[in-house]
Amino acid sequence: MDLPKNAFKAALSQGKRQIGYWCSIRDTLVVEMLAGCGYEWLLLDTEHAPMAGTDTLPLMQAAAPYPVSCVVRPAWNDTVEIKKLLDCGAQSLLIPYVQNADEAAQAVKAMHYPPRGVRGVAGATRASRFGTIKDYGKRASEELCLLVQVETAAALAEIEAIAAVDGVDGIFIGPADLAASMGYPGEPSHPEVRKAVVDATKRIRAAGKPPGFLSTDMAFCQEVSDAGALFLAVGVDSIGLRMAATSRRDEWR
Repeated sequence: MDLPKNAFKAALSQGKRQIGYWCSIRDTLVVEMLAGCGYEWLLLDTEHAPMAGTDTLPLMQAAAPYPVSCVVRPAWNDTVEIKKLLDCGAQSLLIPYVQNADEAAQAVKAMHYPPRGVRGVAGATRASRFGTIKDYGKRASEELCLLVQVETAAALAEIEAIAAVDGVDGIFIGPADLAASMGYPGEPSHPEVRKAVVDATKRIRAAGKPPGFLSTDMAFCQEVSDAGALFLAVGVDSIGLRMAATSRRDEWR
């Protein structure tokens, strides 16, 4: 069996914009439904959602029959957690709260087997199709995609250094935590935050890396897209469900 291709990574390397959707509901039917909605990628979130790393395994299986890539966000830049997600078959990871080049390098090491990194070696995991992928240990890195999240004012100042770390495939800007770090908690679309995000997006692109972003504010998403973002998440499952339900309620009141 051949190593599965990472369509998301290939598209980013070719400069193709990828539109995604954020999944915070730990339910295989919800993920399967969203997988068939035509997005290029789905983010499975274990940082701010009630799901553990291994809970993403059945969610990835639910999405597998569809032409969509799953990106998994661990709760932290933790080597053990990253190892488990990779062994479960995740090929693309979004690492939260990366503050500098050293922390980015730590994430890179966690993604790769020795001698490049420190990923633990297992013989028969879902990642290797239970040991049936020839030379998986030697070739796994070809299809792994590491995205790091910069989400504080201090981290934005380190963009160029983070982008220079070999093994970082993209840099994602988190507006909610960034807003809080700038003194605007709960205001991710504040004008000063928007300005900082647009500037950071341009700097990431200038540094040779694809920028990413999430917002439910479509005007903000468009602004960041125009600045050069290549992987954009334009909705969140729980928020979309709530908005649809309250909108329908208001129609009938």
